Amino acid sequence: QVQLVESGGGLVQAGGSLRLSCTASARTFNYYVVGWFRQAPGKERDFVATIGWRGDTTEYADSVKGRFTISKDKPRNMVLLEMSSLKPEDTAVYYCAAGSRWSFVQDDYEYWGQGTQVTVSS
Repeated sequence: QVQLVESGGGLVQAGGSLRLSCTASARTFNYYVVGWFRQAPGKERDFVATIGWRGDTTEYADSVKGRFTISKDKPRNMVLLEMSSLKPEDTAVYYCAAGSRWSFVQDDYEYWGQGTQVTVSS
């Protein structure tokens, strides 16, 4: 069982930056694919970014490419999502998730955190 905890959300003005962290309870976290998803009010949860278990393969949703960066901090059992040039449409609850396979589909991820709110004001 892997427990995930997100942190780093908050309120930021458009054009600003935030860094989200996803910390896991188990060292085996380092052997999982980790993804970030987000859910805006009244919308479905969407894929944002994912990183392979080695940390050398990443993929991003088109809407965040060039603005968001996902990375793994293996010694600290943590995955980071650096977000810059934030837009009001980035406002959502952001979730991290861990899974055994490379995927952009939320159903393929086995473990989920509780989410952290990101609000971008215009």
